Amino acid sequence: MTAHGTATDDAAGETAAGPAGGGSVGGGSVGPAGEAAGPRGAAVAGPDGAPRCPWALSAAEYVTYHDEEWGRPVHGDDALYERLSLEAFQSGLSWITILRRRPGFRAAFAGFEIAAVAEFTGADRERLLADTGIIRNRAKIDATLANARVLAEWSPGELDALIWSHAPDPAGRAAPRTLSDVPAVTPESTALSKALKKRGLRFVGPTTAYALMQACGLVDDHLADCVARRP
Repeated sequence: MTAHGTATDDAAGETAAGPAGGGSVGGGSVGPAGEAAGPRGAAVAGPDGAPRCPWALSAAEYVTYHDEEWGRPVHGDDALYERLSLEAFQSGLSWITILRRRPGFRAAFAGFEIAAVAEFTGADRERLLADTGIIRNRAKIDATLANARVLAEWSPGELDALIWSHAPDPAGRAAPRTLSDVPAVTPESTALSKALKKRGLRFVGPTTAYALMQACGLVDDHLADCVARRP
């Protein structure tokens, strides 16, 4: 997710809202939901007194997600396919909508195992379109199925290597102090988007790509004072 609000993702008309969902605050991404709080988007003390990114305190489910998942390195083709798919489903929505439905998504899409989803049939597509446990968006469902079929032809580890080859030098940007310091798109996310599209993947605009980078630890966009920021 980028920081969540709604931002046009690319010429295809994709929209993305959130960290990794993200969202945008003043044009920048802020975290899974872009649901910001606190003075000028600075870190805010949580129930335990520890400072956190403001969006982490906007919904009960976010604290654990923020502390234990968002911004932590994710590797493995299936795991990254899941994140990429969920980012696409989150496009135009708040990340909390996706997070609350994640168990339903995992059940509906065979745990996001690329090989399994690549074998889905027309009957599976109709099942997904009727599944109230997920977001029943025809274009996003079709993209998720098509992406699995593309990725099933790749070599093991190829998706992981391609995505992580676009991770920027962590020393190249200072830790953000407020949400306004967090971008929604970067040169690296634009390059990643182009690389994925060139290989046949869909719903992977630059904003979605940056949300993926945030969620999977290619960048650490926890605020400088946030308890979850990596040393």
